[in-house]
Amino acid sequence: MASLGSRAFCEALGTAFLLAAVVGSGIMAQRLSGGNVALALLGNTLPTGAMLVVLILIFGPLSGAHLNPAVSVALAIRQELRWSDVGAYVVAQVVGGLVGVWAAHIMFDLPWWQVSATARTGTGQWFAEFIATFGLLLTIVGCAARNPVAVPFAVGLYITSAYWFTASTSFANPAVTIARSVSDTFAGIAPSSTPAFLVAQFVGMLAAIGLSRWLWPSKAQSH
Repeated sequence: MASLGSRAFCEALGTAFLLAAVVGSGIMAQRLSGGNVALALLGNTLPTGAMLVVLILIFGPLSGAHLNPAVSVALAIRQELRWSDVGAYVVAQVVGGLVGVWAAHIMFDLPWWQVSATARTGTGQWFAEFIATFGLLLTIVGCAARNPVAVPFAVGLYITSAYWFTASTSFANPAVTIARSVSDTFAGIAPSSTPAFLVAQFVGMLAAIGLSRWLWPSKAQSH
């Protein structure tokens, strides 16, 4: 196994690329869509799903390519990641996400420091984040248990579809949520909206892990 430092670096770099794809494609889509929000969302969705496949294929063998604090905590609960490693993973993911957002701003000649004004609130949005994160964790754990080589493609396809079937456009990732709060662009979320999103995401993760313990017991559980 690679050292914790190298694994944390992979998590930071991978999450940076993920956020650069999310925010950068959102900026490009909004500029090219001529005001058609559905077309802009499609232009934001496809690069995000595709980038997830690429990043998991690259960094999966090195760090696991969690790129998501909810995933790291979930795998620690399942005893598939040491709790002592979780802090480094989460810090790397959050810092990497912020760097990715700032890189996207610089690429598109925007002020690197911004605060989003896009409010995303209400019961529907919160429940959507619960569902989005619940489904994402089931996708990861289920595929890893029975068909590990499918994980990159399953995750990319899940997020691509969840962009459209959830009212929140499926953040499903605390690091992504925090990073998008400092981007006043198509992908942004107001800082005041982030706490409820984070709670919904972690509750969705816990629900998925509870179900997964029954459907796909971890090796530690089996013993």
